Amino acid sequence: MNSLFDVQTSQEITQRIENLKVDSPRQWGKMDVAQMLAHCAFSMETAIGDKNPSRTFLGKLLGRFMQGELTNSKPMGKNLPTHPQYIMVELKDFEREKIRLISSIKRFLEGGESKVTKKPHPFFGDITPVQWSCGSWKHLDHHLRQFKA
Repeated sequence: MNSLFDVQTSQEITQRIENLKVDSPRQWGKMDVAQMLAHCAFSMETAIGDKNPSRTFLGKLLGRFMQGELTNSKPMGKNLPTHPQYIMVELKDFEREKIRLISSIKRFLEGGESKVTKKPHPFFGDITPVQWSCGSWKHLDHHLRQFKA
């Protein structure tokens, strides 16, 4: 499984982000590319402990039973439900959000396992740094595929 703790993997995902354009069309979902970048940055900021979204009711019920989804090789499905705090409806600045996301990926990589949040994931609950790393890569890959990057 791909991990954001791996330098080459982080560089590859960052290059895919760099390849996005302000007018990159989405293949599914409701967010435009700038909103997607903000959504992904918020997610990475959660992984490094800058954000602390509340646990979802569904996550409290099912999250720990689904933790294997974070590290398996199956890509995330399209149009999955989104935690309300991760929904981006307001307009976002494409360049600013791209810089914010790349910066948060770099901070995650440089911080390593010891700097990953100890707070529970909003859906999956208590997860390991490796699960955060693999799940974060999987989430980024999902949204980059959404915009053909």
